[in-house]
Amino acid sequence: MGAIATAAPPIEARGLVKRYGELTAVDHVDLTVEAGTVYGYLGPNGAGKTTSLRMLLGLIRPDEGAARLFGRDPLLEGAAALDGVAGFVEAPRFYPYLSGRRNLELMAALDGGDAAERIDAALETVGLAHRDSDKVKGYSHGMKQRLGIGAALLRDPRLLLLDEPTTGLDPAGMRDMRELVRRLAADGITVLLSSHLMGEVEELCDRVAIVRSGRVIYEGELDALLHRASGQAQGWRLRTTDDQAAWDVCSYRPGLTSLASGRDGLTFAADEREVAQLSLALARRDIAIVALVPAAASLEQLFFELTEGEEAA
Repeated sequence: MGAIATAAPPIEARGLVKRYGELTAVDHVDLTVEAGTVYGYLGPNGAGKTTSLRMLLGLIRPDEGAARLFGRDPLLEGAAALDGVAGFVEAPRFYPYLSGRRNLELMAALDGGDAAERIDAALETVGLAHRDSDKVKGYSHGMKQRLGIGAALLRDPRLLLLDEPTTGLDPAGMRDMRELVRRLAADGITVLLSSHLMGEVEELCDRVAIVRSGRVIYEGELDALLHRASGQAQGWRLRTTDDQAAWDVCSYRPGLTSLASGRDGLTFAADEREVAQLSLALARRDIAIVALVPAAASLEQLFFELTEGEEAA
């Protein structure tokens, strides 16, 4: 039994459903998170991300479906299913009038085993070793978020679930949190990152599930999603010695679509053959090309394309 659980994916969910009255918060969600990945669970606020995480951890019971962590069902095996699993759902909570170190000591005592021996290393990893004796009430929001990850590290996790870890942080705090997640992933920890911030997911994640109204509408490699560009032609950015004249040339070429003008020049979508013909057309008009580069679709663009409108649903 133990060998089977070890070989199983860190997260495997099939057909998860959660209803609150007439509202279906999570609608038949399937997830498989393989070991060693940073997996983004992406969707707008209210899409059912936090509810999904609660079901994965056994904090609430699904109305349909089942979830397993390393092959174990938290509803059937209780705390044993959470061996090697840590993280926080919504914001981490601490005793505000105790120091950061004392809070970790209390949590380590609850976990038992050798958790207390990891306190120094956890504080060092999350960058709070120099503030460990300060009361948590004096911590910034970002420091509390990092302390939450420090508490999770006391369990020596193989799987870390983080629910909106950068929400409410200033740009410096977001940068520090992202760097921390990268370091943890580099250490071999599998991370499930729930977020509504597309830039965060794009920077950190290998694989992504996009959820809309409780339902997964895309699941796969992040690179594949970005390169797919929803089946559209390759995007390009163009700067020339005369962008207004270049606009006129582009406007009359039916092979160019989504033509737009901005401070950085023109953008459009076209295949490579059409781009080659455009280069010749510009040269015939004595318009020199300063820059002509592929413009990869951003996750934000594709997210809105996948989620907006009734047809996307």
